[in-house]
Amino acid sequence: MAVAAPSDPEAFRLGLRAPHAVAAPASVEALSKLLRASDANGESVVFFGGGTLQGIGNAPSRYDLAISLAKLSKVIAYEHRDLTIAVQSGMRVAALDAKLSAKGQFVPLDAPHASRSTVGGVLAAGWLGPRRATYGRPRDFVIGSAIVLADGTVAHAGGMVVKNSTGYDLSRLYVGSLGTLGALVRTNFKTLPLPPARRAAIASLPERTRRRAIDHVAALGYEPVAALVVRGFGGEIAGRDGLDGRLLLFYEGSPVTIDKATRELRSALGAAGVPETTILDREAAVTFTRLVDAYVSPLGDKGATYRSFGTPSDLGPRFELVAALAAQHSLELESIEDLRTGDLIARLSAPSPDEFTQAAVVFDDALHVQLPYAQVLVAPPSLRDRLSMWGNDPPALPQMRALKQRFDPNGTLAPGRFVGGI
Repeated sequence: MAVAAPSDPEAFRLGLRAPHAVAAPASVEALSKLLRASDANGESVVFFGGGTLQGIGNAPSRYDLAISLAKLSKVIAYEHRDLTIAVQSGMRVAALDAKLSAKGQFVPLDAPHASRSTVGGVLAAGWLGPRRATYGRPRDFVIGSAIVLADGTVAHAGGMVVKNSTGYDLSRLYVGSLGTLGALVRTNFKTLPLPPARRAAIASLPERTRRRAIDHVAALGYEPVAALVVRGFGGEIAGRDGLDGRLLLFYEGSPVTIDKATRELRSALGAAGVPETTILDREAAVTFTRLVDAYVSPLGDKGATYRSFGTPSDLGPRFELVAALAAQHSLELESIEDLRTGDLIARLSAPSPDEFTQAAVVFDDALHVQLPYAQVLVAPPSLRDRLSMWGNDPPALPQMRALKQRFDPNGTLAPGRFVGGI
């Protein structure tokens, strides 16, 4: 295990000074020993993997040691006939995808920048992708785990069977906790059969066709696995905007079913006044990857990205609200509206860092009056302590504080990082 001064503090993307040291333990036992010593010495610790989702949540109030889990990257067990796999949490998501696809299987993590992101990082961040309306959330595929707690104890939950009803499902408790309850070192997943075919459909939306197109997509007999209206993100997400943006739909399944769905889609969009639909087959996977990557693509010091959860039925009003606030504060708005999950991704920017800084804090305050739980996905490090990164405190905050006290009584793990400064 190496412990040394950091050579690249930006790798942590935490918006604070560099920690006193960086460690990269090569085994769970080494990690356990390291945490036990830090906890006993009153040192604070943060974990990192690929750094792709470090923009989520508060910057920690302090940290003395940054621990990379990248060396914990092995496949522990793969029972492909049982549709289960166990991996260490430092494994890259792309490596997991490749391992599973060789056996015709997958886990729908929908992780941004999959070549860099780690399985543990995606789960710790509580990442939710656009295909979850079809397949479920990443946490729904977790059937077991091992976590190293703040005092070095290695705790296990679940197992390697899909149906497991014994005891509390603690594995899911760690998902979305941002490393504030422990270091997730092993995850057991149930897997799905890989769809035999994929297709992307892209259509520019002419003026005053957005509402009709959305209504026609909602009425489709063959549901896409993801359906989104995009505005902006030129060069990052495929397709070109019409005056009402552009529509991206993704289908997965048998070739026969996808062909039927495509014919239905063309007819529906034609009836909505959308004259042309571009179909992509070989490029479908890349098109989807670029879409998901754009959710967290930064704009440096002159932009920030928010995520608002809701339902498809209130997606339109939320978009109009954010658009009005952006115009009021002279901010440019780019957006991704998820027609199946109800997610709204809003990327705000200004021509210069100074202009953005002046507008961002006021915009953030106004936004959270209207959308109390809008979450910041990406923001300049200099603004992270001035924005409501999690939105307003949730009603369950006392229970969250009690959990933190139970799992990390000394406040060793990423202090201040979670909701409410936990």
